Amino acid sequence: SLLVRGGLGLLAVRRVCLVSRSAYSAPRREHRPIKKVMVANRGEIAIRVFRACTELGIRTVAVYSEQDTGQMHRQKADEAYLIGKGLAPVAAYLAIPDIIKVAKDNKVDAIHPGYGFLSERSDFARPMGDKVEARSLAITAGTRTECVPVVPGTNAPIASLREAQVFAQTYGFPIIFKAAYGGGGRGMRVVREIEELEENYQRAYSEALAAFGNGALFIEKFIEKPRHIEVQILGDKYGNVIHLYERDCSIQRRHQKVVEIAPAFELNPQLRARLHADAVNLAKMVGYENAGTVEFLVDKHDNHYFIEVNSRLQVEHTVTEEITDVDLVRAQLRVCEGRSLPEMGLKQEKIRVNGCAIQCRVTTEDPARGFQPDTGRIEVFRSGEGMGIRLDSASAFQGAVISPHYDSLLVKVIASGKDLRTAASKMSRALAEFRVRGVKTNIPFLQNVFSNHQFLHSTVDTQFIDENPDLFNLKPTQNRAQKLLHYLGHVMVNGPTTPIPVKAKPSSIDPVVPAVSMGDPPIGFRDVLLRDGPEGFAKAVRAHKGLLLMDTTFRDAHQSLLATRVRTHDLKVISPFVSHNFSNLYSLENWGGATFDVAMRFLSECPWKRLQELRALIPNVPFQMLLRGFCEVAKENGMDIFRVFDSLNYLPNMILGMEAAGAAGGVVEAAISYTGDVADPMRQKYSLDYYLKLADELIKAGTHILCIKDMAGLLKPEGSKLLITALRDRFPDVPIHVHTHDTAGAGVAAMLACAEAGTDVVDVAVDSMAGMTSQPSMGAIVACSKGTKLDTGIALEKVFDYSEYWEVARGLYAPFDCTATMKSGNADVYENEIPGGQYTNLHFQAHSMGLGNKFKEVKKAYVEANKLLGDLIKVTPSSKIVGDLAQFMVQNDLSRAEVEERADELSFPLSVVEFLQGAIGIPHGGFPEPFRSKVLKSLPRIEGRPGASLPPMDFKALEETLRAAHGDEITPEDVVSAAMYPKVFQEYKEFTSVFGPVDCLNTRLFLDGPKIAEEFEVELERGKILHIKALALGDLNKAGQREVFFELNGQLRSVLVKDTVAMKEMKFHPKAQKSIKGQVGAPMPGKVLEVKVEVGAKVEKGQPLCVLSSMKMETVVNSPVSGTVKAVHVTPDSSLEGDDLILEIEE
Repeated sequence: SLLVRGGLGLLAVRRVCLVSRSAYSAPRREHRPIKKVMVANRGEIAIRVFRACTELGIRTVAVYSEQDTGQMHRQKADEAYLIGKGLAPVAAYLAIPDIIKVAKDNKVDAIHPGYGFLSERSDFARPMGDKVEARSLAITAGTRTECVPVVPGTNAPIASLREAQVFAQTYGFPIIFKAAYGGGGRGMRVVREIEELEENYQRAYSEALAAFGNGALFIEKFIEKPRHIEVQILGDKYGNVIHLYERDCSIQRRHQKVVEIAPAFELNPQLRARLHADAVNLAKMVGYENAGTVEFLVDKHDNHYFIEVNSRLQVEHTVTEEITDVDLVRAQLRVCEGRSLPEMGLKQEKIRVNGCAIQCRVTTEDPARGFQPDTGRIEVFRSGEGMGIRLDSASAFQGAVISPHYDSLLVKVIASGKDLRTAASKMSRALAEFRVRGVKTNIPFLQNVFSNHQFLHSTVDTQFIDENPDLFNLKPTQNRAQKLLHYLGHVMVNGPTTPIPVKAKPSSIDPVVPAVSMGDPPIGFRDVLLRDGPEGFAKAVRAHKGLLLMDTTFRDAHQSLLATRVRTHDLKVISPFVSHNFSNLYSLENWGGATFDVAMRFLSECPWKRLQELRALIPNVPFQMLLRGFCEVAKENGMDIFRVFDSLNYLPNMILGMEAAGAAGGVVEAAISYTGDVADPMRQKYSLDYYLKLADELIKAGTHILCIKDMAGLLKPEGSKLLITALRDRFPDVPIHVHTHDTAGAGVAAMLACAEAGTDVVDVAVDSMAGMTSQPSMGAIVACSKGTKLDTGIALEKVFDYSEYWEVARGLYAPFDCTATMKSGNADVYENEIPGGQYTNLHFQAHSMGLGNKFKEVKKAYVEANKLLGDLIKVTPSSKIVGDLAQFMVQNDLSRAEVEERADELSFPLSVVEFLQGAIGIPHGGFPEPFRSKVLKSLPRIEGRPGASLPPMDFKALEETLRAAHGDEITPEDVVSAAMYPKVFQEYKEFTSVFGPVDCLNTRLFLDGPKIAEEFEVELERGKILHIKALALGDLNKAGQREVFFELNGQLRSVLVKDTVAMKEMKFHPKAQKSIKGQVGAPMPGKVLEVKVEVGAKVEKGQPLCVLSSMKMETVVNSPVSGTVKAVHVTPDSSLEGDDLILEIEE
């Protein structure tokens, strides 16, 4: 009974005798108003009850555990009290003495148990809350009225595994274990084979015990693919019982409801009537009071089976409220006060269905990882709202911490409409509006459900999710803004993510982009190429009057001067100016070479995206690249001219590349790598005749353009005149292109000499990016040729504007600028023959190692190393081989003679050994002997073209591997990147998955992060601009993190960033490395319940290793491999975060 003072009313089912309602004499009606209600629960259901109480003028009391001090439900109540001090998180809400004490001390009139916790305890909800007894009542009801069919099952909770085995032998598999005193999927396990029986029995018992305080189980025969239909009932103290129609709860995962619909879609009218009648009769049979749910299974033949009564408010009660306009919680309170249903206007004939309502539960579960619960801090929360949307939530707000201790429900979203498809469209729209960052959610999965054709146009059963694997084709959330805040916070706390060679800060001055005229850019040589094809393009180049230029500013210039670190961001902003003012360029070198490696490894941006974006901004100038394979894909993405070269001028390698570039439809530009001095009669290994014969072979092989690639800048004016004149005389119709470096300072003179001798194209870089180890100055060439037959047709004042942009932009890359250590070029390059880019790198390396004063020795050793290797053409990678040997000699203080003498005992760099084996081809004149034989001894030698012996790459298999690791967003370009640089690509994808599109940031922010109080904009894409302000940097917390505060689009945001320096001094549980199969990590945050193996134990693949519990759900962690347990890093009761290392297995 309900006592206003000195006693407590429980909004559950009161005890009744097992007699029919007709045996009762109607009790005297007495209204006892409730003035104060406690909710013995947490989260959204507590708030739901508080709201109904407030509307009725009833004062509210919340209780909370020690882990729930930050939860919203305690703030929504008029009073809130701590319970279960020192108890486990779930046990606190099951602590009946504490709850009763709080209620009595604070003069509570009634306690609402909500759902879960005490609402499912037998001593709070008898007899219908006990599912075994409920079955018995249904069977009893069948003897008094029409039969209420039940599924075959035990008549009492089973007491042992043996009873389960007997039941299975009697009725056969499949069977299902159910918790006798609770629901929500806890303690529920389907068993299909005898081998699974014991493990599932133990898991079901353990889950039920943890969730409901009682591990008792009953067993039923498992009905395959039923619909799960439940009828909402409401009874009063006077024998009145009504139904509020039914709900379809068939969409389930692991027996937990995911989506609920009211009324059930396309339900047979006769079946609907039988379900309603059976539910009401059963309730009347036991004198049921208050709200409850009678649950049925319906098979494919429309046979229905009673399964249980949930004598409490259900999670999905909301959809019933939406279609009937009946407030179930308010009705519960009024019934408890003693009011009758008719008094409240609740008569069966007045209850009507209005439209359709759908509820889904947005949870912090990751559907991509088997719905593993995710925990952590909500960094961003924005909900979906609008017409037809109701939200029932608890602690869904920015800054809320999702713990592993309780259910993963974040918010219930209820959509209403005139019919199922209307409600589903509203739900889809609302879910699309949600933004939840910091924890994973099941929203992408739910969006797939609500767009599924079967869901929208047919009926579904409990196997719907299992039979629709396409529901797991999840569209990844972009989360770009929050990821960028994480990156900026990381840089603010830990410094740049890319290695910084020198201690210099990016310039604080932003470059100003010169004005660009409106409209389309002028027609350029790419228009000729697109119109006439490669052959027609080559003829147009040869027929052109005046000297043509290729601009290397976009690649080789910054490779030589700035370690290839220039970002796409700074190339894009100047691109329209180049397109409009340098349309008569032969080409723009902007790709290939070191672009791939550096873009992904150090700049964390996609090299293919760079090519695509620059192509869109510069449609009229041909692009040129240093060949790196994948010609067809490069051509499709906008590349035009392929400069094919080999570091040894090894023809078999070159012809392979030429054929690939030609087959792709590109312009083939075969490049002869130049070394030595054709004008020096004392140096005749690489004589004029050598170059002419090589050119003959390349012309025969079908090159469209002939290129001289002078990587070290060794061409002097006299040698230039001699070489080009001979080539022009031999090949009058073939365009000639000369590439050089200006290390010695004579580049302009050499290029003008080449032009006078008949070269069609020379390479230049804009003035502020020219000279030293870069290319000769564009401005100088343009000025010197102006008014002559070599006039470039380029306006000098536009070169000045272009140069001014790059002069300021170069300051942004001060940490990489070669001028930090190198103040000028040096004519000693004519002696050491070090290529431009390598000259810069060696200089940097020497200074970074404190050997700046020994750079002269390195250069001398380079000369000796070159001679040791037989006087090579030095271009990447042969130049690296010479450099490696030179540094080896300096580090070990070895002379050339000593190296030759001790060659059979020294441990040479791997690159040197592989070169001598033939890994990059055969050098002109052969390998040096006896040096080669002494180094290699018995090592194998490669004969012929090295690549010919390589097995073909299975690109399809690689693509499948990448999709498995990174999702279906993998492109053909990604596959090529992974094929060339597998480790670098993997690291790039991991970086961007954490930090997002950092290429959107300006260079200063990328390298140095923002200053406190700095305001800036980031353009994610056209029309989407973030307004960001850096606010503050927090102190170090116990987890080794600092909180970094920002303002994003006017809203406060914060991110937690690990302080890498501080964390080195703090001890943390190790993480499992995903790349090592034998390292087993926690699939989700949680507590270790049981460790099943010990160190030294032999395990088989798939064998259970340990059991984890998270959010009241237990998960068995199985072995990914067969082997021996090498180490165990956890013990029972260990609390783990996701990916924490559990144990190590040695295969």
